[in-house]
Amino acid sequence: MEALQPVQQQKANRVITVLSVAIPVAVAVLLGIRQKVNLGTWTTYLPHLNGIINSITSVLLLLGFYFIRQKNVLAHKRTMLAAFTFGSLFLVSYVLYHLTNESTPFGGEGWVRPVYYFLLVSHIVLSVVVVWFVLRAVYFALSGQISKHKQTVKYAFPIWLYVSVTGVIVYLMIKPYYIH
Repeated sequence: MEALQPVQQQKANRVITVLSVAIPVAVAVLLGIRQKVNLGTWTTYLPHLNGIINSITSVLLLLGFYFIRQKNVLAHKRTMLAAFTFGSLFLVSYVLYHLTNESTPFGGEGWVRPVYYFLLVSHIVLSVVVVWFVLRAVYFALSGQISKHKQTVKYAFPIWLYVSVTGVIVYLMIKPYYIH
């Protein structure tokens, strides 16, 4: 693939940085909206969909890792783009749920409570951080900058996998407290 010109590289970096800030800020603003939008009771099922999406994303990430270790670049590329697509679908579904429903309080007690909150807080913090890494990794891969892609995924992959897996664990821990 042809090398990118410095101006193209600067534009791409700017877009990635803006998105990496704008996405978490937009999510935080939407979560803070007190007046919820009524789109019907079907939105109460979105957390369950999100648990499925996070599970699929986790499996796709592991498959992508497996494929690249097997030097199957095409399967790796397809799998990782699918993981990116599912991650994007998760984000839309997550925002839609919180735009239409109050957050569900965790009802667990005892030792499980601090475990839940540790997983939740680490999941949230790293989900903000991972956006920048994932966008860069995808950009570098699609623009043929494989050495930069490899450098970026050293951080992107474990963080993204942690965020996906803890998303599933947090969902399973809070699932009994969802009201339909």
